[in-house]
Amino acid sequence: MQKVQAKLDQYKQTYAQLKKELKWRVSDNRILMMISALYVVNNRRFEFNQFNDVSEYIKRNVGMFSTLKSQQRYTTAAMLDVRYQNPTEKFQEMIMLYEQLVDSKFKRGSFTYIAALVLLGNGEESSNRQNQIEKALAIYKGMKQEHVFLTTQNDYPLAVLLSQLDGSVEDLMIRVEKYYNELSQLSFTKGNDLQFLSHILSIDSNAEAKVLIERCENIYGELKRQGIKPKAANYPQIGMLSLLEDSRAEVSLVVKTVDQLNQDKTFKWHKEINFMMAVNLVISEKLTNNELLETGLYTTIETIIQAQQATMIAGVAAVSVASNNTSS
Repeated sequence: MQKVQAKLDQYKQTYAQLKKELKWRVSDNRILMMISALYVVNNRRFEFNQFNDVSEYIKRNVGMFSTLKSQQRYTTAAMLDVRYQNPTEKFQEMIMLYEQLVDSKFKRGSFTYIAALVLLGNGEESSNRQNQIEKALAIYKGMKQEHVFLTTQNDYPLAVLLSQLDGSVEDLMIRVEKYYNELSQLSFTKGNDLQFLSHILSIDSNAEAKVLIERCENIYGELKRQGIKPKAANYPQIGMLSLLEDSRAEVSLVVKTVDQLNQDKTFKWHKEINFMMAVNLVISEKLTNNELLETGLYTTIETIIQAQQATMIAGVAAVSVASNNTSS
């Protein structure tokens, strides 16, 4: 718990600094929570001036009607700042990828910007990026075909992440549907969150589906036993925990971390996000374990954390754009 507590303290400190500096510019506290988590989970020290320089650069270098003129520029700045030594140069590359996605029939908007960030993080050669974009579009269409009412533009980032996997789109969709259908017969309710969980589990192609499904059900039951009745919004985090062999042992640590956040007057109004943050903090600490680093699981979990962050950030950003499109 000591190491996770250190991460939790860093998370709170970063949030407090952001709240002080951006209180007149960011109206949605969830954005500040996401930014704080990005720095902690990625083991990056937060430097406000550097972060602010990147966000102001983004504001100056997008069109008047771009969603990046709004509060989404802050989460975009954070994602660039934690991953790259040259964030402003990478932003220009991201914009080129965004236009490439739009040219390939992805719709303009906040979710496509996040998809471009995911594509940027893949590190593919530019000559291979178009192939990945085409595969991502095929995956998105496959999602839409299976779940027409559940699949929306907020699935763009996940489709891009799934496009990095080996194998055909058809095989991937079969794997996803197996998870979706079998989990829906257990404790999990059908819907967009279960679809997201199914995609998360599909990323780990080395694990047996039966094993991951059983772990998900056990984690659900263990959370309930320890006083947290999982909601649909918690499904993606259950999926992340299920990838760890000792996943049930980590539940107690997650519950303790959630309790701390829920009792904090700053965060108590955001219980669903608190659960996500708690799992991210616990999982990110596991990523520093040398044994885990030597397995393919490290890359898998890192990819899933990125998927979860991208989806959450895109969702929050979309709400913020709708409610505060003229934010400075």
